[in-house]
Amino acid sequence: MIQVSGLRKLYGDTVALDGVDLRVREGEIYGVLGQSGAGKSTLLRCVNLLERPTAGTVTVAGQDLTALPSRELNRARQRIGMIHQHFALLSSRTVAGNVAFPLEVMGVPRAERARRVAELLDLVGLSGRGGDHPHQLSGGQKQRVGIARALAGNPSVLLSDEATSALDPATTRSILDLLKRLNAELGLTILLITHEMNVVKSVCDSVAIMSGGRIEESGAIADLIRTPGSRLTREIFPLPEPAPSGSVTLTFTGDPQRPVVSEAVRKFDVEISILGGSIEELAGGSVGRLRVSIAGDTAPALAFLRERGLLVEVTP
Repeated sequence: MIQVSGLRKLYGDTVALDGVDLRVREGEIYGVLGQSGAGKSTLLRCVNLLERPTAGTVTVAGQDLTALPSRELNRARQRIGMIHQHFALLSSRTVAGNVAFPLEVMGVPRAERARRVAELLDLVGLSGRGGDHPHQLSGGQKQRVGIARALAGNPSVLLSDEATSALDPATTRSILDLLKRLNAELGLTILLITHEMNVVKSVCDSVAIMSGGRIEESGAIADLIRTPGSRLTREIFPLPEPAPSGSVTLTFTGDPQRPVVSEAVRKFDVEISILGGSIEELAGGSVGRLRVSIAGDTAPALAFLRERGLLVEVTP
C-alpha cells in the first residue's frame, strides 16, 4: 500500500532523511518509532508530499506521488487522511464544521456533507456533539474530531503524527482502541509515528526504528521478536546489562504458560536459574523473555528449547 524507496530529505546542509526504504502492507498498522530528531515526522510528511523529498520515490496505492503533477497529486491526497498531534482544529467552527471542512473543499453537496458528518461523528463516538466548539471538548474528544475529519474523504491510508502524545494514559488507550477498530472495520492502512513503546506494543503489526534519519531495524513485530540481537526486543523487554558470560536469553511467543523450561530440567538433568525476565502483551499475543543460567549438559537442553520454538541466545 505504501512503498518508500531511497528517500532523502535535505534542509540546506542538514540531512533529515538519509536513504529511507519502507514498505507498509495493505490493511496493517505500521509504527515508526524513534526519539525527537530521528526523522519520523519528516518521513510522514514526505509520504503525502506535504514535504517534497530531495530524492527517492513515494508510492501509495500503486501511484508514484513524486511523479504526479499538482492537480493529480491533490486528488491522490484525498485518499490519504492525516491525524495531527495537537488536533489542528478550527476554533471558529463547530465540531460538525471541522469534520465537514475537507468535504467542502472537495465540493461535496450540502445534504451529502451533513449525512457524512453525522455518520463520522457516530463512528468516533461523538454523536450529539456536532454543535459544540473545540474549546468545549476534552483532549481525547478533540482527537476524535481530528480522526473523523481525517476519514471524511473515505481514505484508504491514515497517517498519524504522534496522535496520542498530548493525551493522558487512559485517553491514549481509548484512542488506540479506536484506531484498531477503524483498521479492522474499514480496512484502513495506518502509518503512525511515535516515541512511545507502549503505542507500538498495543496496536502495531509492524515497526521501523529510526535514528539519525535512517531506519535501523524494520519488519513485522512477530518476526523481529524472533531475530537474534533485535533492538526492538531489547527495548520491549529490558534485561539487566551486561549479560553475564555464559548466560542464555530465551524469547518465546504464544502461550507463556507452556512448561518448556521445566521440561528441559526434567528431561536433561540440568539446573536452570532465572536471572531476569518479563512477559508482555503485544498486538499479536503474549511474548516473554527470560535470562537464565544453565548448569550441566547444556547443549541437548538448548537444542530442545530451540525445537520448541524459542529463540535461544548464548552470551559469549
